[in-house]
Amino acid sequence: MSLLISPVLPVDATPRAAPPARAPERLADAAAALAAARRLAAQFAPEAALRDRTRRLPWAELEAFTASGLWAISVPQAFGGTGVSSATLAEVVATVSAADGSLGQIPQNHFFALEVLRRHGSPAQQRLLFGRVLAGERLGNALAEIGHKDFQRRTQLVRAGDGWQLDGRKFYCTGALYAHWIPTLALRSEQGQTRQVLAFVPRDAQGVTITDDWDGFGQRVTGSGSVAFEGVQVREEWIVPYAPSAEEPTTAGPLAQLLHAAIDLGLGQGALAAALELPRDPLSPGLARQVGELDLQLRAAQALVRRAGACVDAARAAPDGASVAAASTAVAEARALTTTAALAAASQLFELAGPGSALEHLGLDRFWRNVRTHTLHDPLRWRVHAVGDYHLNGKPPPRHGAI
Repeated sequence: MSLLISPVLPVDATPRAAPPARAPERLADAAAALAAARRLAAQFAPEAALRDRTRRLPWAELEAFTASGLWAISVPQAFGGTGVSSATLAEVVATVSAADGSLGQIPQNHFFALEVLRRHGSPAQQRLLFGRVLAGERLGNALAEIGHKDFQRRTQLVRAGDGWQLDGRKFYCTGALYAHWIPTLALRSEQGQTRQVLAFVPRDAQGVTITDDWDGFGQRVTGSGSVAFEGVQVREEWIVPYAPSAEEPTTAGPLAQLLHAAIDLGLGQGALAAALELPRDPLSPGLARQVGELDLQLRAAQALVRRAGACVDAARAAPDGASVAAASTAVAEARALTTTAALAAASQLFELAGPGSALEHLGLDRFWRNVRTHTLHDPLRWRVHAVGDYHLNGKPPPRHGAI
């Protein structure tokens, strides 16, 4: 059976600026958040294939997504947010990802940055930046760097008058294209010590250049391009400690990975739902068993995601080495199963459609491309090894955020 793949279209090297923020709806609780996610998923699904095929960046959809209040649901209640559980946040991401995997992935780093801010920001920083999110502003990311064999970051913050100057280059900056703020990992040297920090940089600051050079095989409209910082002036109040996220037991890494699991889960659920809508021969031998096996895999993956969310919340309430290690392991278990279940569902979508099907014409090949792209974000073998090492030898998973 041949595999038809939609062509990758050119990218725009001069992206537009994010529109001014509008105050979003305030969602009262988890039930309201889940209802909003289901409503948006129904709104986003009909043109998901068109956006993928033409690489039409989802500006209008993101404005509706933000206006719904869902980008503020992890802001703590003490600062005016909904303060939903990690499991609810994961379910929201999975629900949107089932409709459009790119739209489900775009806010992943937004929620990660909010968790770093919650754990390590000062009260003044939290009031400022949580307030901006509650006003409808989006956070992107500029974390990863490329071109260095030692994997060490080179982006630097150096003292400049009363503030700091930021210089460096980043890639795979999902969300930055659409953001109002770009949380950026950098090295800051002060008093003889060099520490990692997360600098919240205004997207429109002088010296910030965003290049829409993402031409991925899947997840085509995440806008995961590159960002350059040249002499960018950064205020002290925008700089949040980041080193503790790797050195101390915190839930920033587990939460980030939980949301990746949710994206894969949603993609798998969307693929199975699409398969069930296709014309088929109900008497086809083995069809019911094949669908049943996929359904079981996805339900098991969903259960592990919910369990992992509960473990993350338990570690958030009482963070220590044991609780965070348990949360990281639970999330790794969930990610391992969401990876295999989503790949199975997206791959078998072709088989369930049968020979001569028009999956590419319908845009359903995007599920497999999106899953195949996203599941390569972190190697599965790392997670499975970490799970085994934890249960066999009692060794906590590493705190590098990729488990």
